[in-house]
Amino acid sequence: MPEQSTAPPTSVGTAQPRGARSLLTVASVAVALAAADTYVVVLALTDMMAGAGLGIESLQKGTPIISGFLLGYIAVLPLIGRLADLVSRRRILLACLAVFVVGSLVTGVAVELPVMIGGRFLQGLGGGGLVPATLAIVADLWPPGRRGTPLGIVGAVQELGSVLGPLLGAAILLVSDWRGIFWVNAALGVAFLLGVWLIRPEGLEQADDPAVAPGGDRARPRHRLVTSLAWLAGLVGVVAAALALLAPEALVTSVAYGEPFIPFGESDSRVWTPVGLVAAVSLLLVVVLTAPRWLPTLLEADVLGALLIAVALGSLVLTFSSADPAVEVLGPWGLGLLPLGGLAVVAFTIRQRTAAAPLIARGVVHGRVVPALVVSLLVGTAIVAIVVDVPLLARLTEGTTETEAAFVLVQFLVAVPVGAVLGGLLLKRFGPGLVAAPGLAVTAAALWGMSGWTRGSLDEPGTSTVLLVLAGFGIGLAIAPVNDAALADSTHRTHGTVSSLVVVARMVGMVVGLALLTAVGLRRFQQEVNALPDPTDSVAMLDAAVVQVQTVFAGAALASLAAAVISVLLGWRHVRHHYLLRGRGWQDRTHEP
Repeated sequence: MPEQSTAPPTSVGTAQPRGARSLLTVASVAVALAAADTYVVVLALTDMMAGAGLGIESLQKGTPIISGFLLGYIAVLPLIGRLADLVSRRRILLACLAVFVVGSLVTGVAVELPVMIGGRFLQGLGGGGLVPATLAIVADLWPPGRRGTPLGIVGAVQELGSVLGPLLGAAILLVSDWRGIFWVNAALGVAFLLGVWLIRPEGLEQADDPAVAPGGDRARPRHRLVTSLAWLAGLVGVVAAALALLAPEALVTSVAYGEPFIPFGESDSRVWTPVGLVAAVSLLLVVVLTAPRWLPTLLEADVLGALLIAVALGSLVLTFSSADPAVEVLGPWGLGLLPLGGLAVVAFTIRQRTAAAPLIARGVVHGRVVPALVVSLLVGTAIVAIVVDVPLLARLTEGTTETEAAFVLVQFLVAVPVGAVLGGLLLKRFGPGLVAAPGLAVTAAALWGMSGWTRGSLDEPGTSTVLLVLAGFGIGLAIAPVNDAALADSTHRTHGTVSSLVVVARMVGMVVGLALLTAVGLRRFQQEVNALPDPTDSVAMLDAAVVQVQTVFAGAALASLAAAVISVLLGWRHVRHHYLLRGRGWQDRTHEP
């Protein structure tokens, strides 16, 4: 039975702790920026490749600029979610924002493809970690029964960021080159970092006090010396890294000061130089000096399990994200990466069963967490089917440009955040299952209608717009209920882990779902081509390609219908209890058998 208290209960209808909404606002806008960065480079990709010395004929080599971000976004989510359960949520937000800013700066100054990809990976790493940390903060600051609106807002801004990404990139490109995109990212990231630093809501656990070194006061001088050395090494590393990446012409061409910028051997890399080596050694020294502070926490979070799941998720992302969904299922590295990912999954399963403190604590995935993960996975499949195949169908219509095809998709993307906000509001009166199930049923019906589209269907704005809006609106309605149900059946010590699993499930659904639906669609396409009396008939070939798109929409409709049925398990009852805020979590003041 929950611990009783003589203090008056905090009712579900009372206000949240001071600063809660301000922190949610800053964190949510940061999540939107990170989501926008997934697609912000779409229009600037060829310019970025030119900045790395690659021509348009090397377009395939530029795909890691996008997939590198996705890899960072998804691969480390379980670890970041677990860390958010072990240390302050605000500290995780601050760390993720700092990594995002560093990644933006590195990408902005890069003139080599590996450096550019590394910067995008850091951006994804920081941006992806913002989502579970923000969702966990919502669970800390809002009691069950009052989380619907903030969860809907987080889901809405995340989807809105995806819409605004290409538009933001296009707007910046009107007044600057592609590097301006990342200067804006860095500036906004610093602003959000300061906002999170300054806003300290009551009741939310603050950063832990630094541990006192063994030996009490006698150890303090040594602790201060190590800290001073770490700061000095960090300063040297940052300055050296900046010089290596920027390579100021006045220094590089100088007879007196240019030697540290000369690459080793036959390399032409700015990084593989004496000044780059100084940066690497200095930053490595920082890692060694500060290890006693962060290594125990990292080990407690099960870094080995995190590494194994990162390999598995990374293999999925790189295999499918590098494929052209119109013509292939697996990317060029698929045959090698999928077996590697399979071995990592087996090893991770063994690790989960044998580790004393596994990455995903035993008993976390239970109750409504299970259907929430399944629904999230299926919703990811529906989303990616629409995002990929609606523009593809639009391009099959003669004379339609890529920009026009993208604007067709915007009708769907705008409806998703609208539905997400409404879904959060409805949770004030209805249970999560009662909100999510009808929404996903509407999406299934809309997708089934879309499966009958032909090449001319998108030229009929009335019908096509209604179906796209309904599909997006229904998906949006399910976002907050899924997160709400999962968080309701987890404790404050596992909110970060559960939040990260929900995001991972959705991303896996997008990656794997697209592959499976594309595989079936390509098979139907090949059957249609084989049945053609004249394989050189271009119009008939286009009609065969439409069959592939129809198949994908039909499969997505079935996935949405299955999600609607399973979402019933999220619960029909609205939470009407009273709660007290204790430490990092809300404690139920009432007791139900």
